Amino acid sequence: MSIDIGIIGLPQSGKTTIFNAFTGGTAEQSRHDVQAANIGIVKVPDKRLDILTDMFKPKKRVPIEIKFVDISAGVKSGKEIKGFSGELLTQLNNVETLVGVIRAFRDESIPHPEGSVDVKRDIATLEMELAFSDLAIIERRLERIEGSLKASKPADRPPILREQETMLKLKSLLEAEKPLRDMAPDAAEAKIFANFQFITAKPLLIVLDIGEDQLSEAEKMEEEFGAVCASSTCRVAAICGKLEEELASMDEAEARVFRDDYGLKESGLERAIRLSYELSDMISFFTVGPDECRAWPIKRNTPAVKAAGKIHSDIEKGFIRAENVGYEDLIDCGSMAEAKKRGLLRLEGKEYIVKDGDIMNFLFNV
Repeated sequence: MSIDIGIIGLPQSGKTTIFNAFTGGTAEQSRHDVQAANIGIVKVPDKRLDILTDMFKPKKRVPIEIKFVDISAGVKSGKEIKGFSGELLTQLNNVETLVGVIRAFRDESIPHPEGSVDVKRDIATLEMELAFSDLAIIERRLERIEGSLKASKPADRPPILREQETMLKLKSLLEAEKPLRDMAPDAAEAKIFANFQFITAKPLLIVLDIGEDQLSEAEKMEEEFGAVCASSTCRVAAICGKLEEELASMDEAEARVFRDDYGLKESGLERAIRLSYELSDMISFFTVGPDECRAWPIKRNTPAVKAAGKIHSDIEKGFIRAENVGYEDLIDCGSMAEAKKRGLLRLEGKEYIVKDGDIMNFLFNV
């Protein structure tokens, strides 16, 4: 099971360099093929899974996977902004979270399409491109709603009018340059909202692609631009794509030495995964045993019965109860037997809300 993350960016922003840095790939950075995206799959590092694997010694260790999709064409710039084409829109609709690459590095050999490096301007351009695509969807839907209202009987109009009201509200937000990811819909709006794959509703990680000479400024840049656009669903991270791409080609021990020299506490990949997880409101639970130890991604506040469905639909349908122990409790006890002895291995029902790090065994009857 993988989590899909799309990488987008203006031309010459370094988005494919960032893709290669995250995936250890060697995608061509001058591609202009709009029909196919670069795809790379990486395993999510999780020390908890490593420790559980050492404890249970299973035949197989299965981490969560991230599928990075380098969206094949860059975001348009300047007066060309018209929203994404149908092919690109399909690619974007299928991802959970977006990584928007913004050029911050200075390199005269790679001219910026706008003639100068301007982070604030390019963030606004990126957001505008996303908003235009959503506005196009909303305007088409409003046209259909108008037709439905004309053809419908008075008794059938209330739900159509509610949808029209919601669509007009979304349109107003976008025209006011407010992304839909910051909207807090009520229950009725959320039901309508769920029928559409709005791009500005997706969590956004803005990656400032900096040069090696800017590493000392990284934290300051994150604070500066984060103050402008960061929210619970949008974060800013400064990452040196060129350096991370080079480090991704090294073995882990060698790369760690170089990162220490540069004062980098974690890799760009680890940081991107951590921030994307936080933005997407994702957590991990585990299943353990002699056959395999596996990590599973779910949304925060997911009930046990729905978590069971992540493993198999039959387990969700035949759910009886879940045996559950927290990761920290198990490590403190040293074994499942000791956790059970101390009363820390609990039986939970369908409505139990799974917590990050829970180790679960689902009992079911098909």
